[in-house]
Amino acid sequence: MAKESMKAREVKRAKMVAKYAAKRAQLLKEGNYEALQLIPKNASPVRLHNRCKITGRPKGYMRQFGLSRIQFREMASKGLIPGVKKASW
Repeated sequence: MAKESMKAREVKRAKMVAKYAAKRAQLLKEGNYEALQLIPKNASPVRLHNRCKITGRPKGYMRQFGLSRIQFREMASKGLIPGVKKASW
């Protein structure tokens, strides 16, 4: 599992991106790059990183489910994800 501080940091970045989204779009439209540099770095959407909702794992993230590959496999095997079942042929 990821450290709680890493999960909290990603949540904080997501809030900051949402807060400054309109202002960033306006400054980009105007071409005012000097003012754009005064906005905090963490307000840039490029700095966001997808993490598993349960464990916080940053790698092996499945965007459609919001889970890492490991959690997805465990939950699918237990039948906790609707419409997903283990393949067998």
